Amino acid sequence: MSEPQAQVSRVSGPFAVRVEDIAPLNAIFSDAFSERYRRDGMSGVRVPPLNPAIWRFAIESAGAGAMLWRDAAGDIAAFNFAHALGREGWMGPLAVREDLQAHRLGHRIVEAGIAHLKQQGCTTIGLETMPRTMDNIGFYASMGFVPAPLTITVTMDAIGGVAPRLLGHAGSGERERLLGDCAALLARVRPGADYTRELALTLRHGLGDVLLHTAEDGQLRGFALYHEIPLVEGRSREELRVLKLAVDDARELPALMHLVRVQARRSGTMRAALRVQGEFPDALRVLVAHGARVRWTDLRMTLTGYGEVPTPVGMAISNWEI
Repeated sequence: MSEPQAQVSRVSGPFAVRVEDIAPLNAIFSDAFSERYRRDGMSGVRVPPLNPAIWRFAIESAGAGAMLWRDAAGDIAAFNFAHALGREGWMGPLAVREDLQAHRLGHRIVEAGIAHLKQQGCTTIGLETMPRTMDNIGFYASMGFVPAPLTITVTMDAIGGVAPRLLGHAGSGERERLLGDCAALLARVRPGADYTRELALTLRHGLGDVLLHTAEDGQLRGFALYHEIPLVEGRSREELRVLKLAVDDARELPALMHLVRVQARRSGTMRAALRVQGEFPDALRVLVAHGARVRWTDLRMTLTGYGEVPTPVGMAISNWEI
């Protein structure tokens, strides 16, 4: 048995991720993903550490699904964040320490994530990976994941305008009612999904807010959960990132994204970023027609038998990354 294999055999877990684990998690995250880029021929790319505030959000959002594994010395060997948002479950980020890769530790942490999401009653289980990374796609395929359409990241320039309505500006009583309205709208659009925890945690941690799109009669037509704090540790605020978005009619998307762009300017950022799932090809066409620029692609993959539920009305966009 090689030394790395022997080390993997002594890895134990899963254990709950704690706030005190953020620094070593960040180091493994940066090293592992930088190595992934190097193997893909992009040796000059160095993935920077994430903002610790983003890690704290992820730890609390994933709850019992925030798991790590330790080696014989007690150091972190691997981690997996499995998020259950109602019946929508997804994993990310997840990584294995560089010196322990290629010895089936990755299988262990993904299997643990799948088991957790099944235990939580998730009927959708998925993740996103880089579409050019053959090793990753092959690895997940060997574990029963199948490719879904690409997710396309687009950005739109910030613009001026009248201040949009924000959930965070509502009083406590009204806020609870509006959270219920968001949950009810999402239940119509993506049955079984529930983003309430992420909405509430975003406000609690001061990471961003929830933009509300209403009709003239006050009826909620859509919402967008966004983060405005820098994603990368030590960086200045550059873009507003939409994590979750739902509209009860796809024709409302341009109006909601107009409000998002206005809020991007008011947040002191230069642009708004949105990850559009390939499930909604018309949405990409409409956004590009309104000035959106394509920046990145990710491959959505779902576990066999646990694919995404089609939207019966409107559209729901869900970022499967933190």
